[in-house]
Amino acid sequence: MLTRRDFLKRSSLIATAPFIPGFVERTARAAEPGKDPILVVLEMTGGNDGLNTVVPYRDDAYHRARPTLGLKENQVVKVNDELGLHPALQQMGQLLQQQKLAIVQGVGYPNPDRSHFESMDRWQCGEVTAKVSGTGWLAKSVPDLAKGKGGGVPVVHVGGEKLPLACRGTAQGVFTLNQEQPFDLKLGAPGSADEAARKKLLADVAATDDKSDDLLPFVQRRNLQTYTSVAKLKAILKDFDKDLARYGGAGLGKLYVKLDLVGRLIEQGFGTRVFYLAIDGFDTHGNQAQTHQGLLQQIDQAVGALFQRLQRTGDDKRTLVMTFSEFGRRVGENGSKGTDHGRGSCLFVVGPGVQAGPCGNHPSLTDLADGDLKYHTDFRRVYATLLDRWLKVDSKMVLGDKFEPLGFLKKS
Repeated sequence: MLTRRDFLKRSSLIATAPFIPGFVERTARAAEPGKDPILVVLEMTGGNDGLNTVVPYRDDAYHRARPTLGLKENQVVKVNDELGLHPALQQMGQLLQQQKLAIVQGVGYPNPDRSHFESMDRWQCGEVTAKVSGTGWLAKSVPDLAKGKGGGVPVVHVGGEKLPLACRGTAQGVFTLNQEQPFDLKLGAPGSADEAARKKLLADVAATDDKSDDLLPFVQRRNLQTYTSVAKLKAILKDFDKDLARYGGAGLGKLYVKLDLVGRLIEQGFGTRVFYLAIDGFDTHGNQAQTHQGLLQQIDQAVGALFQRLQRTGDDKRTLVMTFSEFGRRVGENGSKGTDHGRGSCLFVVGPGVQAGPCGNHPSLTDLADGDLKYHTDFRRVYATLLDRWLKVDSKMVLGDKFEPLGFLKKS
């Protein structure tokens, strides 16, 4: 029987580390897949028009400011007697009826900047200083996230774009899953003696008797040990590739496809705590109506399908989706039937764990800041609520200060 001492003698993972991705090394020390809460972060890149996402359809000031873009009462998906969702958000409306959609209103930060780059950096770092540190808020969360039972891959970024700043700044625990560059386990030159020896070592580890008291504290049981974890990921990706034909071979370019893969990873108990995805195109300076509808429809269908999938296994109860964008748009439409960069906006938190409905009041459309909605909720309060109450991560360690939690989560 292979003991911890034998394992170390026979070329441990530390010795094979140059040939193995860092997250695989950590996976060998991971616990079996648990039922830890999961957060899916969805970036709406470009500055989403919050005012036409959550619509104050009875406010005359709204219709005066938007003579062509304004949505009427008979078009929106009603939230209450004052607010409605964009008509593209039909499944979000159903989730609201099922008490699974929270709408956080008036979100922003002090001394806002209408620059895409500056604003996005602040959201992604969880900092509002003139110059951010360059370490993302999710990267700062990795040490606490890695303590859970889920395993050695706390954060996974899904998509072909470069690793977002939110996930940068940590030497471990973050992995980009890009279908155009498929994952593979490298154990040495193909066909070499080194490759054969290391494969046998990992196979021995994976096959070790569960009753071994010496080795188990080291690799911490089954399922997410190195060899079996890699096999699981490969199997998920293989099935995913087979199903891509349903999406017209879209790769990971479409949000529906990305979230479908996330759902598979959650169902299979891969152990990741945070998934990060992005959908671009929200910088709608001209002809906004059609573009915005198409983008919101993508989100609506993808998020709706994710929760339908996860309901089958009960994993929906431990999953939340949070949307965000770097800023909102100006209240008045421009001469190109679009909207320009603004400030305060809204975001969604979706899942059975939310306290459904609006959180906070809709900002005034007559008391503006240079033509923009004033924010009343610092986005770091959203992060702090999710970190402390959902992910069980010390928000002060991540955000550098304590922020009052918001009421968009059910009390545990």
